Amino acid sequence: MSKVLAIVAARAGSKGVPSKNVRELQGKPVVAYSLEAALAAKRVDRVAVSTDDARAMAVAQAYDVGVAERPAELASDTARIDEALRHCCAALQAQDGYVPDVVVMLYANVPVRSEGIIDRAVEHLLTTGADSVQTLTNVGKYHPYWLYQMNGDRISKYIDNEVYRRQELPPVYAIDSAVGAMRYEVLRAAAGSDNPHAMWGTDRRGIAQEAHETVDIDHLRDFFLAEATLRQRANEEAVQLTHTEGQWHG
Repeated sequence: MSKVLAIVAARAGSKGVPSKNVRELQGKPVVAYSLEAALAAKRVDRVAVSTDDARAMAVAQAYDVGVAERPAELASDTARIDEALRHCCAALQAQDGYVPDVVVMLYANVPVRSEGIIDRAVEHLLTTGADSVQTLTNVGKYHPYWLYQMNGDRISKYIDNEVYRRQELPPVYAIDSAVGAMRYEVLRAAAGSDNPHAMWGTDRRGIAQEAHETVDIDHLRDFFLAEATLRQRANEEAVQLTHTEGQWHG
């Protein structure tokens, strides 16, 4: 059985939404949603938080989850996430000899994920034999064929093409940051590489999702979108529970 480690990355610094990882959202800190998703995943056997934020550490401790305290050089705006992941793995190995086969990266600022997506990503990684699996979403109306560049106030298509109907656009996807799963051997081999994407290996796979299934908080408007989405999900669950109870009593 493969050992799967989920690392919740919760760096303290944030310019778009200050303290976004520990900001309260629907009654709990944003980082708590990633912790709960990781703890609920059936294919994950260990969860840890990589952070330099004392408040995020306190949340992790409340969930009885281990913490790898990031040194300052791994918590700056220019620090690479793969270095923080390797640091976390090394800390766990030094603590009790734990070495994972798979590392699942979860950003702390993603409070909205589709149910079961972590298990789906891990399962896809293991069954395909890939180096990594990431979740993506269709870019929709921001397709590169419909993007423009400006020279002063003159505009021209960024990519020259004659596509005017949405149905004719070739599918293009963007990483949605919900889940990134990789083999630990690939992550470890990427140490010292100049390529920040080396941690994903060469055999990269993806799982396509709908845009509404993930909310990644980078700006204040994302925070409000996450709040509305979580409230809607709670209402839908309440309606479903009421319907189920009605059937039972009926």
